[in-house]
Amino acid sequence: MATLSFSSLKPNTLFSSFLFPSKNISSRPIIYTLPDRNTPPLTFSAAKRPPAASATNSSSSVTVETVSPENDDNSTVFVIRARNRTGLLQVITRVFNILGLSVEKATVDFEEDYFVMTFFVTDSRGNKIDDQKSLESINKALIDAIDGDDDAALSVAPSDRGVVVRKPRLDFGERKGQAERMLGLMDVFLKNDPISLQKDILHHVEYTVARSRFSFDDFEAYQALAHSVRDRLIERWHDTLIHFKKEDPKRVYFLSLEFLMGRSLSNIVINLGIRDQFADALSQLGFDFEVLAEQEGDACLGNGGLARLSACQMDSLATLDYPAVGYGLRYQYGLFRQVIVDGFQHEQPDYWLNFGNPWEIERIHITYPVKFYGTVTDEFLNGEKCKVWVPGEMVEAVAYDNPIPGYGTRNTINLRLWAAKPSDQHDMESFNTGDYVDAVVNRQRAESISSILYPDDRSYQGKELRLKQQYFFVSASVQDIFRRFKDTHKKFDEFPEKVALQLNDTHPSLAIAEVMRVLLDEEHLSWHRAWDIICKIFSFTTHTVSPEGLEKIPVDLLGNLLPRHLQIIYDINFNFVEELKKMIGLDYDRLTRMSIVEEGAVKNIRMANLSVICSHTVNGVSRLHSELLRTKLFKDFYDLWPHKFQYKTNGVTQRRWIVVSNPSLCALISKWLGTEAWIRDIDLLIGLRDYATNAELHQEWKMVKKVNKIRLAEYIEAMSGLKVSLDAMFDVQTKRIHEYKRQLLNILGIIHRYDCIKNMDKNDRKKVVPRVCIIGGKAAPGYEIAKKVIKLCHAVAEKINNDNDIGDLLKLVFIPDYNVSVAEMVIPGADLSQHLSTAGHEASGTGSMKFLMNGCLLLATADGSTIEMVEEIGQDNVFLFGAKAHEVVALRKKGPTLKVPLQFSRVVRMIRDGHFGFEDYFKSLCDKIEGTSDYFLLGADFMSYLEAQAAADKAFVDEERWTKMSILSAAGSGRFSSDRTIQEYAENTWDIQPCRCPF
Repeated sequence: MATLSFSSLKPNTLFSSFLFPSKNISSRPIIYTLPDRNTPPLTFSAAKRPPAASATNSSSSVTVETVSPENDDNSTVFVIRARNRTGLLQVITRVFNILGLSVEKATVDFEEDYFVMTFFVTDSRGNKIDDQKSLESINKALIDAIDGDDDAALSVAPSDRGVVVRKPRLDFGERKGQAERMLGLMDVFLKNDPISLQKDILHHVEYTVARSRFSFDDFEAYQALAHSVRDRLIERWHDTLIHFKKEDPKRVYFLSLEFLMGRSLSNIVINLGIRDQFADALSQLGFDFEVLAEQEGDACLGNGGLARLSACQMDSLATLDYPAVGYGLRYQYGLFRQVIVDGFQHEQPDYWLNFGNPWEIERIHITYPVKFYGTVTDEFLNGEKCKVWVPGEMVEAVAYDNPIPGYGTRNTINLRLWAAKPSDQHDMESFNTGDYVDAVVNRQRAESISSILYPDDRSYQGKELRLKQQYFFVSASVQDIFRRFKDTHKKFDEFPEKVALQLNDTHPSLAIAEVMRVLLDEEHLSWHRAWDIICKIFSFTTHTVSPEGLEKIPVDLLGNLLPRHLQIIYDINFNFVEELKKMIGLDYDRLTRMSIVEEGAVKNIRMANLSVICSHTVNGVSRLHSELLRTKLFKDFYDLWPHKFQYKTNGVTQRRWIVVSNPSLCALISKWLGTEAWIRDIDLLIGLRDYATNAELHQEWKMVKKVNKIRLAEYIEAMSGLKVSLDAMFDVQTKRIHEYKRQLLNILGIIHRYDCIKNMDKNDRKKVVPRVCIIGGKAAPGYEIAKKVIKLCHAVAEKINNDNDIGDLLKLVFIPDYNVSVAEMVIPGADLSQHLSTAGHEASGTGSMKFLMNGCLLLATADGSTIEMVEEIGQDNVFLFGAKAHEVVALRKKGPTLKVPLQFSRVVRMIRDGHFGFEDYFKSLCDKIEGTSDYFLLGADFMSYLEAQAAADKAFVDEERWTKMSILSAAGSGRFSSDRTIQEYAENTWDIQPCRCPF
């Protein structure tokens, strides 16, 4: 028998507040591991007396008993006998420590594979524990310690399920000293004082980055800083996962093929509440936090608003304490890097992982097989015929976890991204037969699935790769969801009570067929039961506004790659059409429109129809978008199921788009509101309206804007060599380049402005409001018209910026490779932001929300969410122009009879005549916007556009009015936070409740 002394132990008191109210709470929650399923139940028994209290956990079969010993009146003794397993000693001592109890002494004895531990325990005052309520609380805490992290005990196993639960054991029999060391361990949070932070950073410099602590550069300092932050992030992440495991709430699983995360460091330290502490610690080491933050590359795992929206929604899910998991793909190459050569866009690979990603955690023990190709056979199981998919190819999905912290909470949720690896079995077969080349080719083919964001799908091979990506990500995610559910539940009738699956557009909609396949073929549920589950767990959000934008998959392609899924989709469609006939009769036109299967020369599967039919809720992303869904895109379905259709106006997170990107404005808002609570409750921003005419606020507001304009001007000069005037209006349009977003309308307006200035005399030029026009965005590699718009922008800029007659009155800048990090610099420095989409073509428009939050005024059409913004901030504070959505169809019908203003014809003629060079190259661009070809109505809206620009000029010269409008814009932006969006989804769609991790 070994006797161990615990005289140096100090009680930690997380839970002691309900046991002993006088104790202060200042420690970390229990961290424990999942017990081996083969381990016999733990038995806690008292020494020689009947139990004073006992408790039993039915799910774990754990019995807890506590008594007072006969020979010790000052302590309660616990005798614990259990099979050896990793961390059990540490778990038990942590329970006592965290409950504020003192272990006076302990003995450990070993009996082959078992050990027997005796603990002599007192309360924080050194007294025996005899209060029944306190004993029950201790018993409950000991039972809870058996539970663990969802993924803590996962390891690879050669089974169809991909993973099984295992837990290695540690043999204490030969080395009893290990037990003493483990019992001596304390469990506290990493400290955040300057000395502790500096030690951690230098530790990572030496042992993670492998550089001398006496010689390391900014990038190596960033790596060490990031790992130090990650250590603290992981503490909260583990505690959150354990809490979710313990509480077992209903969770939402957010499926999205794109997450445009950008940089993570600044956002994480702000959400963790340790930004200033790290900045101070780095300053004392001779480093600047902002300089190190610039060393991080952007994670561009998406394109445009949908991808950035996904990132914002993950931030809000964590901040609002909702139990959620995000699933996506870990692309080896992000969205292409845009390089401009002689004004032409060139695409280069985005090697975003070249220098590693400190925020991800590779889970090599969490892997699932994903099947492709093959055949479907019939087999009999228990006398019933069932389908068996025999795959022709198999790859492995490996999990990479990215913790997402919430602000003002301990909750840190998980974004799990999947990477494709070759099947080990296939590799071994190739190597064993000496076919090394085949093994390498198989590896490359497997890894290509998660290599490229947006593969070119103009070819069959590109379409197949895109479909492979979608199913690979869906299959791995669904297997992970089923595994998590089956860890704690046995009845699939409970599945809808614990699982909500959110489809972010149609990209993940194969999840419907995959869940159905698993329920039918692997869990052997009846079709009726499986279909009932499907209709209760899926919700669908579409971001599409036109029928042409709805995703379709050729039947031949789907049947070849996923033969079983095609069968299931056919069965779903057959049942649906038969039921539909009963409701609407033999209206073949409507039956054809609503069918999942589209007949024609090329038979297709309509993924949007599949998603609408199988989801309990269909969401639009703005009020106008919802009207388009109900009256045009999904009118037949709305007439059938009006209760399914809702809308949740998109939002963006103020943590990223004010706190991180505009810290000066953040401080100013907090000062005038008298609180930082608005960072979590953005509705408080409306309080700025009370100070909209305050002269002191006006002065400080203008100073903040000037500081941000200086920063942006320095970036423009460093990037292009062009010096711009800070007194000019910074006029910004930054979006992906597309005809409907009408960057060309902006350029035509700039040409008109240039032409007017050139024809003014000197006196009139003095009245001109100087402008710096900034355009940024990427064109899809195969989108020639969009690429010509970029070239035209550069050609016009070359002319204007080198015209001495113009000077600082007008400058045009194109910002290359526009991404999240660049946006964080551009948006705070913008005075005016243009959103020019043809009405009825923008589903929401989250870019305008980011500008609005930063007090930037909007010049926009009545499209997407702009209509709702006007309602919030007042029409007097927005420069609206152009045809309304209901007017667009009538204007298009006019065709050649539609008159366009002379100003429009003149600027188009200037381009045709080669005023900016490249007349042959731009001919097709001009052809697209004249006569009947002007589908997006640039000519029809041009005069209204010029009038809105003139109104903006007039407002800008009135500084007091402009500043008031800017303040009111920021004050009215609260409705467009992703926090509000997520709360509406949680309450009205997913039916989930917050599950806050205790501090």
